[in-house]
Parts: sequence; structure tokens; C-alpha cells
Amino acid sequence: MNIRLSSSANRLTGRLGEASPRTRARLTGVVYLLFFATAVLGSVVAPGISGPGATGDAAATANNIVTHQSSFRLGWALDLTSTALYVALMALFYQLFKPVSRTLALLAAFFGLVGCAVTAFGSLFQLAPLVVLGGSPYLSVYNPNQLQALALLFLNLSVQLGYIALVFFGAFQIVLGYVIFKSMFLPRIIGAVIALAGLGWLTFLSPPLANQFLIPLEVLGFVAEALLMFWLLVRGVNSQRWTEQTA
Repeated sequence: MNIRLSSSANRLTGRLGEASPRTRARLTGVVYLLFFATAVLGSVVAPGISGPGATGDAAATANNIVTHQSSFRLGWALDLTSTALYVALMALFYQLFKPVSRTLALLAAFFGLVGCAVTAFGSLFQLAPLVVLGGSPYLSVYNPNQLQALALLFLNLSVQLGYIALVFFGAFQIVLGYVIFKSMFLPRIIGAVIALAGLGWLTFLSPPLANQFLIPLEVLGFVAEALLMFWLLVRGVNSQRWTEQTA
């Protein structure tokens, strides 16, 4: 059985390796689109009780979580799925851009994967309020106010880890933008916009400063990634130039 699975995996890897550059680019665009869909849907399903939208009122936050447990769990699952898709995207980006510079493509993937790891770790704190507010007998040693405060504390820790992840994603986008700018098979303007968005995410090294410009940063980040995603999905890459750069 293991031999058959290994053989199937090798065949699949071989087929991907034999795919044309434009096919690889469009596959990357498809995964990118799935990431966008799950990330946006996750923020819509559980607004105000996950991520930066969480309220500072412990009682209100706890009440929202208890009242909308199914939505909270679904939002958490979608966020985790989007993180897994972004991990797959790092591998696809590496394969797509290593002809430009294997070292820089690997460096970009490294920053992106660290950001994904931090995000995945933060998701544990995002799920913790469900345990704290679950009414288990061993939690009866705490009064309701303490449990509500603990739930909000875990959400705030998740938000802080999200800020750290954004710094790594910013570094990823700066390197990726430079690689795109150096490539001969994608428009340089896309690389410039991606790098600019990455610089914006680096402001989360100082969260109070970043929060003052949160909406412009989010709009710039969304536009930059959406631009790259749609280009890969619709236009792909210039296969001839990709092949020339590989050589």
C-alpha cells in the first residue's frame, strides 16, 4: 500500500514538473483564489469576535462567543484553512520564481512559512475562549467575570500573534516583490505594488502606529495581492521569457 501511495505521489509530482510555466502560474492563481475566498469568508462569518475586530468589553465578547458558537468555530476553521492554503502557495511561489533567483525565492518562502506558523499558533489562542466558556466542571473555581476576562485575554493574545505574523508576511512580500520586479515574465508594476504593501505590513513592528493607518494598509495589501492573484489566474506568465530566464 505504501509503495502504491509513493508511486502515485511521484507521478503527480512528475506531472506538475512537466507542466508548462503558464499552467503552473494558473494553478498558483487558483490556490491564491481559494485562499482569498476562505480568508474573506472567515472574517465575514465571525465578525467582532475574532481578530482585530474583537471588542474590549469582556462580558460582551464572551456573550457573543457563547451565543454564536457555531459561527465562531466555522470562522476559526476557515481561518485555519486559509493558512494551510497559504502554506501551499509558498511552495508554488518557490517553484514559479526560482528561475529568477533560487536563493531569493527560498528566502521569500521562509518568511511566508514563518508567518503561517505564527498564525497557526495564534489560532490556538483564538479557539481557547470556547474551552474557557464551555462550562466544564473544573472551571467552577473561577467566577464568571474571571472566565470572561480569560476569554478576552486569549483573543488579545491571538491578535498580538497576528501582528507578529504580519511582520513576517511583510518581509515575504518585500522579497517577493523584488523577485517579481527582477523577473522577465511578469509586469514590474505588480512587483512594486507587492513590495510597497510589504513595507506597509512592517509598520506592525509598532502596532499602535500601524493601527492608526490600519484601513489604508489593509486596502493596499488587498489590492496588491488581488492584482497578483488575478494576473496569475487570467494571464499566467510569459512562458517564453520564463524558459529563457530558467536557462
